[in-house]
Amino acid sequence: MIALMIAGSVSMLLSLIGTRIIIRFFQNRGKGQPILGKEDRGPEHQHKAGTPTMGGLAIIGAAFIGWIAAHMREGLVFSDQAIVLFSAVLILAFLGFLDDFLKVRRAHNRGIFWKKKGYVTFGISVLLAWLLITVTDVSQTISFTRYNSPGWELPWWLWIFWAGAIIFATTNAVNVTDGLDGLASGSAMFGFLAYGIIAYYAFRNSDIYHVINPLDLAAVAIAFAGACGGFLWYNAAPAKVFMGDVGALGIGAALALLALTTNTHLLLPLICAINVIEIGSVALQMTVFKASGRKKRLFKISPVHHHFELTGWPETTVIIRFWLIAGVAVAIALAIFIADFTRLQDLALRR
Repeated sequence: MIALMIAGSVSMLLSLIGTRIIIRFFQNRGKGQPILGKEDRGPEHQHKAGTPTMGGLAIIGAAFIGWIAAHMREGLVFSDQAIVLFSAVLILAFLGFLDDFLKVRRAHNRGIFWKKKGYVTFGISVLLAWLLITVTDVSQTISFTRYNSPGWELPWWLWIFWAGAIIFATTNAVNVTDGLDGLASGSAMFGFLAYGIIAYYAFRNSDIYHVINPLDLAAVAIAFAGACGGFLWYNAAPAKVFMGDVGALGIGAALALLALTTNTHLLLPLICAINVIEIGSVALQMTVFKASGRKKRLFKISPVHHHFELTGWPETTVIIRFWLIAGVAVAIALAIFIADFTRLQDLALRR
């Protein structure tokens, strides 16, 4: 438990410091995030143009150092799962960094990958899933609360595509969510706290969950939660900095890999419910628009957080209400996880 406290506190402190440094870096150079305008049929957020971006660098850097610092506590060892997780975070974050860099350099909210980004991200996601199954002893079953629930065994090649799809979907969902001040970072913090609890339960009950080195995964999750909290200090409305694609893709990769390594694949959509709602609204909007011959739209604009803005909700109202939804969904996910654990304990006592 002390190791987790070290991970969270160190990462939060470093995130606060690192985010402030990034803000000053962009302010001194007069550079910042370009915002979609009317010509791109984007929402009316032009007042945010020029806000410093790439704050995700502070989140990822702080989380990594916080995780390293947690190992000062005797008994916590570096795990292959956590190393692969951070490798995935760094690779996808680098892809996001390239996009952010070109957006800032061109002063337009379209990176070089914006049309091909989906294909590139999916390819990388599949390769990362292959790396995870090759380097670690991760379970090859489809899981809900544990490896044997429901426990459907998949051939290695099919599991790679299943895991790759989870990584791809989560990174894109977090990226879509990152459209209002603090929305993505706040909801992600809830998710990482949930995975910290889940991994710690797995550590205390290894005979039930069969997760490899779960305490190290808990340290990763809590480190990311602390880093998101530190970043949120400056990212809360009105935001002084945006996380950028470097942060959104990195955070999405971390959440997806935590789901894969803790054997909670099917619990992830509930833990990341807001991200599912956001990316789902985009998919529904596109489906209705194309099915109607490009004449009708389900929402005024997608993703859905902008729809509510156009209906008259102030930005902060949308953010706080979405945070509440995220918090309730995470609480339900943890309740399901703990209820399953309690049921297994009761069955064991009856025997």
